[in-house]
Amino acid sequence: MFDVEIVHRAVLVTVNAHHIEDYEVSVLLTDDFHMTELNLEYRGIDAPTDVLAFAMCEAEDNELISHNMLGDVVISLETAERQATTEKHSLEEEVAFLTVHGMLHLLGYDHQTQEEAAVMFNKQETILKHLKVVGTLRVP
Repeated sequence: MFDVEIVHRAVLVTVNAHHIEDYEVSVLLTDDFHMTELNLEYRGIDAPTDVLAFAMCEAEDNELISHNMLGDVVISLETAERQATTEKHSLEEEVAFLTVHGMLHLLGYDHQTQEEAAVMFNKQETILKHLKVVGTLRVP
């Protein structure tokens, strides 16, 4: 049975690592069908993905939206389960990894360049160690 508490812990450790005290975030655990719909609508990709992050406060919008509203993280549990099997770890570990990864995107991290990736993945590994989850440098 999947323990959803890992999602709460992953969010909490990530925001604490950034010294954020007052925040709002939603995490949706869904299936591949719904994830495919979202991925097609927002990224033009007609396939499921493991995690999507929708930041509420970006560039020109940041004066219009409260700074404590970080955004939404969406995780496909079906994809996460397949990846957990491939990586030979638990579903909870995979969901923790995806939650931290999505949260870092909400906090402004990215991995489009080597420099960005190095910073983001270093932060991700540090947070996963605090969660006592074995990290990996793979990109969701």
